[in-house]
Amino acid sequence: MVDYNLEMLNPHFLQSSYFHLSRSDPTIGFDFDCSNFAGHVVPENHTGVNTAMDQAIGSLYMRLLLGSHLAQHLRHRLEEQKGYSSTVGISTSKLISKLIGNVNKPKGQTTLLPPYNSPDHGESNITLFLDEHDIGKIPGIGFRSAQSIRQHVLARPAAIEDGLVYGGTKESVKVRDVRLFPSMGVEVLEKLLGGSGSPKDIAIRVWGLINGIDASEVGRARGVPQQISIEDSYIRLDAMAEVERELKLLSRSLLSRIRTDLSCMEDHDDVSVEDDGTERISGDTRSSRQWLAYPKTLRLTTRPRAALNPDGTRSRTFNRISRSCDMPHLVLNLGSSIGDQSEVLVRETLIPLFHKLHPENSGWNLSLINLCAANISLTAASSRDGAGRDISKMFKMQERVLKDWKVEEIDAAAVNCHSGGLEERAVEAAENEPLVAIKETFVDVVVDGKNGVFHETQENNDLWESDDEVPGLNYTCTKCGLAVPDFATTAHERFHDLPD
Repeated sequence: MVDYNLEMLNPHFLQSSYFHLSRSDPTIGFDFDCSNFAGHVVPENHTGVNTAMDQAIGSLYMRLLLGSHLAQHLRHRLEEQKGYSSTVGISTSKLISKLIGNVNKPKGQTTLLPPYNSPDHGESNITLFLDEHDIGKIPGIGFRSAQSIRQHVLARPAAIEDGLVYGGTKESVKVRDVRLFPSMGVEVLEKLLGGSGSPKDIAIRVWGLINGIDASEVGRARGVPQQISIEDSYIRLDAMAEVERELKLLSRSLLSRIRTDLSCMEDHDDVSVEDDGTERISGDTRSSRQWLAYPKTLRLTTRPRAALNPDGTRSRTFNRISRSCDMPHLVLNLGSSIGDQSEVLVRETLIPLFHKLHPENSGWNLSLINLCAANISLTAASSRDGAGRDISKMFKMQERVLKDWKVEEIDAAAVNCHSGGLEERAVEAAENEPLVAIKETFVDVVVDGKNGVFHETQENNDLWESDDEVPGLNYTCTKCGLAVPDFATTAHERFHDLPD
């Protein structure tokens, strides 16, 4: 799409450009100003495309510029139609797009400008941008891997536990420190991160991420999420009444998300259009929704803080504990309100799960609670994304789908009563063809070319019935007069020769 619009650009009228969303239909698209980027850019002091730039940088610059306007169009449409705000990063890889998108959150978009290759065009903007990030903030480098790299660069364990309760550590090791560290490379990373249970190419992949190289492809979005998770963090949560209140708030949010993401409006034949152009479905709207998928597992996760050390300090911990159970069937009832479901869910399911995690009545000092709907399974649907076919829809659509092949009995008397229009058409047909035989489902008629009157004919019926004659009955028994097939004549004669 970007390549096609790059070819369609008029370099003399960039301010009045048009973005084509379809190659086959030129009316589908939107107007935009192609002389400037949409949203924010990094670095901010860019001068735009000029004659000094070579063709490679100029082409990449224009592709990123078109991508910024397409991203802005999608963001605005998403907010207008669905009410969702979004943040977008525009670059040439998933790694840089994720990081550059975090610069202007929320409801913003940012584009990282070229040059991207340092050997020919000076220092790369990718390198300058990545160097300012902590090694633990790079997507694809986990917490333990980042700790091993920090410890190697500092030649001692990183003092990460001396940081704040939330946020980064006070002792940060940036990407620049790792990239420029003596002898740092794939061999050193393999010694630090390799071993049993580690991916085979982990050192090559991490070294590539440190240098801004990410060849992973952007996957197609799933029709439904793999899991839905809601969580909140707290300074101190150590009373049962407070836990119950927070569980009710989180469960309402989780149930709302489940209905929004895993259900949709069912197709109806009884849809009426109002005067203002809106569609109205007759009947109860609550029963008009159907599940696209449903969760099978409910998981409760907490993160308790560690006990105080003898010197009064507290070690920083990221360990979580969790318990799971089958998702209660009440969650799948679209007819009941979310508030009622939340009350029952907390009382009958979440509180017992919490007591299994924390048998004590108080004193847990929780810093986080997470609710997750997991193990989401697709339901039967008409689309290829469904797990099988929806048999209820098949029966509902049977009347409409099989309408053209339905056989109906036609009454001859009804044909004669309503043959006014038929007689006129029959006369027109008779002028071109003197005699036309017509075979209906139950009525055999013939058109008389002179007067155009429909009447049954025994001669025509005989023509149709002649096809039912059984071939091979050429022998008639002289004793009993029975017509016998040729292959059975010998057996039939033996039958008469048998003694009584």
